[in-house]
Amino acid sequence: MAKKRIGVIGCGQWGPNQIRTFFFHPHAEVVRICDKTRARLDANCPLYRADGCEDYTKVTRADDIDAVVVATPVSTHYEIVADALSHGKDVLCEKPLTVRAEESRKLADLAASKERILMVGHVFLYNPGIMQLKKLMQAGEIGRPFYIHAQRTNLGPVRNDVNAVYDLASHDISIFNYLLDSAAPKLLSATGKCYLQPNVEDVAFVSLEYPGGVLAHIHVSWLDPKKVRQITVVGNQKMITWNDLSPTGPVQIYSKHVEREPFYRDFGDFHLLVKEGEVLTPNVANAEPLKQQTAHFMECIVERRKPLTDALFAASVVETLETIERQLAGARSK
Repeated sequence: MAKKRIGVIGCGQWGPNQIRTFFFHPHAEVVRICDKTRARLDANCPLYRADGCEDYTKVTRADDIDAVVVATPVSTHYEIVADALSHGKDVLCEKPLTVRAEESRKLADLAASKERILMVGHVFLYNPGIMQLKKLMQAGEIGRPFYIHAQRTNLGPVRNDVNAVYDLASHDISIFNYLLDSAAPKLLSATGKCYLQPNVEDVAFVSLEYPGGVLAHIHVSWLDPKKVRQITVVGNQKMITWNDLSPTGPVQIYSKHVEREPFYRDFGDFHLLVKEGEVLTPNVANAEPLKQQTAHFMECIVERRKPLTDALFAASVVETLETIERQLAGARSK
C-alpha cells in the first residue's frame, strides 16, 4: 500500500509528538512540517527528513499532501482545518476542535460535503486504561452508575490562549461522554479563579449531570503541587478507579457498595448496609495512547470510515466547554 503523505502544522509543545508517531507509522510519510518559528523547524525537519515552511497554506493546499495534522493554538483551528478540508485533505486536529461549538459543527458539515475524514485528538479515548474502563462499564461491572469524579492537576504548564477548562477539562468531558454514551451533559455549576492571568482561569471546579441522573465532577488546575490524572466511577454494585500514573496498573475494581436491607418492619428497622469486598487490578495493555490514536486515524483515512472521535463528537465536547465558559465569564464580570 502506498504511504499516505502527511503534513503537520504546529511544532510547539505537542506537535513534535505527532510528528514522531506519524514518522514511525509504517503507512505514513511525514512530508512537510509547518511552524511560524524557524528554530522549531530547524530542530525537527532534519530529524524527520521533512521539508519545512512557515505558511500553513503550503501544507493545506499542497498537491503532495494527503492528510493534515493540526497542532496549533485552539483559536487558529477553524481557519486552518476549513482550508485543509476545502482543498481535499483529511484532517486530524488537536482538541478542542474549535473555541465555539457552531464552528465545530460547520467543520463537520464541510468534511461531510467534501467526503473527507475529520478526526479530533481526544487522545485519552485511545488510552488502554480508559478503553478498559469503558469495557467494564459496558459489561455491567459496576451496575448502575451513580457518579464520576475526575481530577486533572499539575503545577503548569500554564497557557495563555485558553483557560484550564478548555485545556484540561476537555479531556474529562470527552471521557465522560465516551463512558456514558452521551451527547452532552447538563451544567449544574462551574466556578474558577484567574490567579495568574486576567480572564484566564487556572483552576476550576465543574459539576455536570448526565441522563439517568449520573453526576459528574471535574477538578482541573495548573496550580497544584502534584500531577494527578485520576477518575473514580461509583455504581450501585462496584466502584472503579483509573489512575494514569499508578505504578501498579491504571485500573482497579473495588467490590464495594451500599445497599438497603431487603426486609424491614418499620423505619426503625431500616439500615443501609456497607458491603466490602476484594480489590482487583486487571491486566491492561501497555500501549502509548498517541500511537493508538495515530493508528486509528490512518485506518480511517485508508478505509474511509468514521473515526471514534469525529467532528460531531468533538462539537458536543466544545458545546459543554462553551456553556462552562459562559458561566465563568459571568462570574468574572461581577
